[in-house]
Amino acid sequence: MKYMLTYDLMQSLRNTNEWYGATARAMASYPAFALSMNPVVPLIAAWGEVAERSFSRMIVKPDWGIRSIVGPEGQDHIVDVKTVVERPFGNLVQFAVRRRAPMARKVMLVAPMSGHYATLLRSTVASLLPDCDVYITDWHNARDIPVSAGKFDVEDYTLYLVDFMRALGPDTHVISVCQPVPLTLAAVAYLAAEDPTAQPRSLTLIGGPVDPDAAATDVTDFGRRITMGQLEHLAIQRVGFSYKGAGRKVYPGLLQLQSFMSMNAERHSKAFTEQIMRVSRGEASDHDAHNRFYDEYLAVMDMTAEFYLSTVERIFKNREIARNEFVVAGRKVDLGAITQVAVITVEGANDDISAPGQCVAALKLLTGLPDSKKQQHLEPGAGHYGIFAGKSWRLNIRPLVLNFIDANSGVPVTRKPKIGLASSQ
Repeated sequence: MKYMLTYDLMQSLRNTNEWYGATARAMASYPAFALSMNPVVPLIAAWGEVAERSFSRMIVKPDWGIRSIVGPEGQDHIVDVKTVVERPFGNLVQFAVRRRAPMARKVMLVAPMSGHYATLLRSTVASLLPDCDVYITDWHNARDIPVSAGKFDVEDYTLYLVDFMRALGPDTHVISVCQPVPLTLAAVAYLAAEDPTAQPRSLTLIGGPVDPDAAATDVTDFGRRITMGQLEHLAIQRVGFSYKGAGRKVYPGLLQLQSFMSMNAERHSKAFTEQIMRVSRGEASDHDAHNRFYDEYLAVMDMTAEFYLSTVERIFKNREIARNEFVVAGRKVDLGAITQVAVITVEGANDDISAPGQCVAALKLLTGLPDSKKQQHLEPGAGHYGIFAGKSWRLNIRPLVLNFIDANSGVPVTRKPKIGLASSQ
């Protein structure tokens, strides 16, 4: 009960701040105040508008917002988001392009489960869609999953990826971004041993902590300093009474957001101050740079407690992937079993989340894979976000990844997916 009350208290504080913002905006925008020359009035209205928008976004899952793409003939093609595989804790969804034949490249994007929704990769999806059939893992907010659905930890996450890869078939190219990189590597190794014909053709690992000790960051330092007991006491709460997952232990999204903001408090404070001034001068717009970024950044989701705690303990503290000692469903996963899947690692030279060295460590663990199927890339001047969604991705990394996919496509294996896929119309 104690941790349910603290969860509800956080939600109440968020709701109250949203109400404060809406009230300030409405009162300061009252037509009679137009006669006043007091500069404080438009500032209050601007603060209220920014505050209301910011706090309201924290509980809303953003829309994908990918309506159509332009085909090679110059015609627009409508894009439908369809569920291919449905599971309690996450779905595999397809961006089905109408009136387009299946593409030669079939890509499965593995989105992080690290506080934000899969829509964080919206620009990544949009950039790949003209040239690929794109699928993505769409993880659910843990607060909306009933306790009766059971647990979800790093082993369950890995098995979900195994099922998704089996569903898409062996002519798939997997791209994993950030947090799920080590678990995606484990999922491919699991398939290599248990169902070799279901392995993807290539695996692109972007900025993930395969070996957290390879290069220290604030994230790895935190994982080393804190004990698991302290972490559970500080981070874990039970979902409150307003949601379907009432009683489920989670790492709340609002608590995660507090950590995100505190890491760069000065920069965020400056960004919001400048936005308030722009709104007061009538220079802001609904989809300006500030709103585009923070509408996504502020939208957070709860993680199951067991997933968060097992990630910290098994991936960061015990380094089970880095030591090739990871166990899934009672079976040891041997990364050396990967002998056919081409693997490329991509790192950003200025990545302060998953520093250079953490991701490329995967290549040393692939003892059964020929060097001809291994490749690595270090992007100069790129930070964490830039290597999968920023300028570096658009100009350098995306072409590199597409060329790597083409070089490792091979002749498709005759095998039908185990689950029927949604087809384009």
